[in-house]
Amino acid sequence: MLISICTCIGARTKSGNELLLACALALYATAACAAEAFPTKAIRIIGIATAGSPSDVIGRAVADPLSRQVGQPVVVENRPGAGGTIAAGVVARSEPDGHTVLLTSSAQSGMPWLYGNPGFDPIRDFAGVTPLVSLPNVLVAPPQRGWNTLRDLVAAAKAQPRALNFGSGGTGSGTHLNSEKFMLAA
Repeated sequence: MLISICTCIGARTKSGNELLLACALALYATAACAAEAFPTKAIRIIGIATAGSPSDVIGRAVADPLSRQVGQPVVVENRPGAGGTIAAGVVARSEPDGHTVLLTSSAQSGMPWLYGNPGFDPIRDFAGVTPLVSLPNVLVAPPQRGWNTLRDLVAAAKAQPRALNFGSGGTGSGTHLNSEKFMLAA
């Protein structure tokens, strides 16, 4: 799963500098990217998951050094739920000035198929700023089940269809979509 920062784009954008500026911020650049001062206020990083989640930890790890670099507060706000559509909606409705960015995952690209019309276009209304990290998904099972290999697990699932469950970060999350992909492949 890829965790990345995106920013809102759209008709409300006053100039093309916001995306370049947000990208520079995400990369901890110090050079001025526009004639006007930036940032002029706190930067909001809107996260798609709960406090303590991997994306929250990543957002907070970026926030403090970024704040020191740009001389403005950088605040992480978690808006979990609905596979990231709640957080993405907050950013989509924000002023596209580079002060509000979305900390999201690669699962965002599946929103239109999972949620119909979330009130924004998750592809067209956002511009990727930078990938931050790539996180693996890990499959774990209790040792008392006796599954020593992935093949053992798949055999048990095929022997008892619908008897096994999996946990994920919620409908539409990266862990959910990767688990569904695994089930289709197996």
